[in-house]
Amino acid sequence: MTSAEPPFTGHAWPVDVAGYPLDLPIVAIKPDFAISLMMIIDLGVRFGAHIGQKLAEKLAPLEPEVVVGAATLGIPVAIEVSRALGLNDYVVLQKSPKLHLANALTQPIRSITSHGEQRLLLDPRAVPLLAGKRTVVVDDVIASGGSLKGSVALARQAGAEVVGIGVVLTEAHDWEPVLGPDAALVHSLAHIPQFAPDGAGGWAPIPATL
Repeated sequence: MTSAEPPFTGHAWPVDVAGYPLDLPIVAIKPDFAISLMMIIDLGVRFGAHIGQKLAEKLAPLEPEVVVGAATLGIPVAIEVSRALGLNDYVVLQKSPKLHLANALTQPIRSITSHGEQRLLLDPRAVPLLAGKRTVVVDDVIASGGSLKGSVALARQAGAEVVGIGVVLTEAHDWEPVLGPDAALVHSLAHIPQFAPDGAGGWAPIPATL
């Protein structure tokens, strides 16, 4: 924690995102389990430009040709990273059926912040943007790893060469075994823990386990 960050109160978690301090509210997912929630679409244009530039600096050495992001919160990340890399085209993986996605490539996923199984859908007209291209997959947060694992699998199904994964935040470490060897592709700007009740009406970070 840097001197510019607010103290941990048990109700919000301070994090420095590559030089941009945030105070993230802690939100209970279950009575005995909580996460610090980053709603990237509520953090303004300057934050979006900041994370786009900082992730682009990490991903640029991989020489990506296209950026992939999953709806919904991965979309602004994909846009800003593409902009900072000087790319025009990016690919969005949808999560809700739409008329033009009747023949979409699909991939089932599970997420820590969503109930039940979902599907990622890729418009078949976007396949030529990915086939044979050096591709980076981006998102806001990686927690359980299910969403990003599905995004990477769907990009590869379309013929992409996935050379990197970029996220604003890594959360705890459950995602590492889920991604397996692809965990080595992850580049992030900051790390956050998960939380358990502290016995005083607030929350305490769950210690990392090796």
